[in-house]
Amino acid sequence: MSGILAGKRILVTGVITDASIGFHVAKFAQEEGAEVILTGFGRLSLVERIAKRLPKPAPVIELDVQNQEQLDGLEGKIREYLGDDASLDGVVHSIAFGPQGAFNFLEASWEDVSTAVHVSAYSLKSLTTACLPLMEERGGSVVGLTFDAQFAWPKYDWMGVAKAALESTSRYLARDLGAKNIRCNLIAAGPVKSMAARSIPGFEELADVWKHRAPIGWELSDAEPAARGVVGLLSDWFPKTTGEIVHVDGGVHMMGA
Repeated sequence: MSGILAGKRILVTGVITDASIGFHVAKFAQEEGAEVILTGFGRLSLVERIAKRLPKPAPVIELDVQNQEQLDGLEGKIREYLGDDASLDGVVHSIAFGPQGAFNFLEASWEDVSTAVHVSAYSLKSLTTACLPLMEERGGSVVGLTFDAQFAWPKYDWMGVAKAALESTSRYLARDLGAKNIRCNLIAAGPVKSMAARSIPGFEELADVWKHRAPIGWELSDAEPAARGVVGLLSDWFPKTTGEIVHVDGGVHMMGA
């Protein structure tokens, strides 16, 4: 099969429904020739059902990024599907979570904040290092999803701080893994109406910014632009791009007053 990911093996996290950016990443990756493995957390049967809607059914591995035992076992689970001599060419980090308390900046407890940072930022490091033995020989690409942390967004609060930590984590990974020919980049996506978005109090107020400030327009129901950006960074078309944040947000990031 031809395509910009032909022959590559990609691990995609964060697929919950077919509205998830992760689902569209998996779909486009398959269409571009990749073999895809998914991870799921919690409602694994739901992820397995959604996986059947891909162009080709994809195996699903249970992974809670706060569970070190599951992280330690991830390499072995991947080898069960790909073989003992398997390698990975790409890892997609599409994971974020903040307890409801994290969306109240002044009143959030450390427990809420630490959960948001652990799941949304530190997990980029823990996921990448869990997959490192499968990527060291040939190199590859790690791509995560962020929500532009340059600004204090309405209602986003400690999740914005967690995204700032994610962006910094990506740069340090890019620094430390460059010698292994592993790139680490992020897509800064505009808001997408997914199941995860519905858990953000005040999401509509946050998303309203895009109605007025995206010069090229932005559709809240369309996860495809961000997913295509991820697939591009997974490909060999960006061989010397690392530590970068590529904005796929309709241009909102560059607009002034």
